[in-house]
Amino acid sequence: MLDDFIVRAALAGLGVALAAAPLGCFVIWRRMAYFGDATSHAALLGVALALATDLPITAGVLLVALVMALVISTLSGRNVSADALLGVMAHSALALGLVAVSLLPGQRVDLSSYLFGEILAVTRFDLAVIWGGAVAVALLLAWRWSALLAATLNPDLAQAAGGNPKREQLILTLALAIMVAVAIKVVGALLIAAMLIIPAATARPFARTPETMAIWAMGLGALAAFGGLMASLEFDTPTGPSIVSIAAALFALSSALAPLLRRA
Repeated sequence: MLDDFIVRAALAGLGVALAAAPLGCFVIWRRMAYFGDATSHAALLGVALALATDLPITAGVLLVALVMALVISTLSGRNVSADALLGVMAHSALALGLVAVSLLPGQRVDLSSYLFGEILAVTRFDLAVIWGGAVAVALLLAWRWSALLAATLNPDLAQAAGGNPKREQLILTLALAIMVAVAIKVVGALLIAAMLIIPAATARPFARTPETMAIWAMGLGALAAFGGLMASLEFDTPTGPSIVSIAAALFALSSALAPLLRRA
């Protein structure tokens, strides 16, 4: 069955959607949209590192995404405001990645596949990496869900109850870095943040609890992945942007329905 490239692409999109959705909920609850953007933009620098050192692309992206996330966590709250710091880091990482890739000797790199994804070229190994990362993220979140939720909704109360909000932030950072590393093949560095944020934002009007919001986000993310893949095949459009476009259409529909749901 996995010899069929469409089936592999669908499974890859589903894996990324299931990993990104619950993380996206935390990104929204913590108001960390730029954080996800900065971490995903660093992926291109990870691609350059991997190509220069013969590392697997996923390993290079994971390493750089993790370093970027840790640097942002360390520097936030210092002399620069959080949004300014994240804006600087996001665009600097993307620019440095583009420059680094262009300077690689003897390498002819198709940047569009790293910027916007290449889901139709997913191999069995890529599929194993994507689902391995998705399972790792799921296990991390299941293990720390209550502590992460407490540290997100009320850090002071969580600390007073014996929790460690800084540790939970680092666990969330690790999960984000894993997600970025496995998603670059599917939607690319420029669109990873969209798959984090849009399904979770779409799910918000339908949810009454954090858990139901995460479940709704996973379902909507999977629907966007399948819908974008089918639209790409039908209309011969780029698959990564098509997935995000379907996610955006679902968000518009959710926003239109939100007033009706509030009155219900």
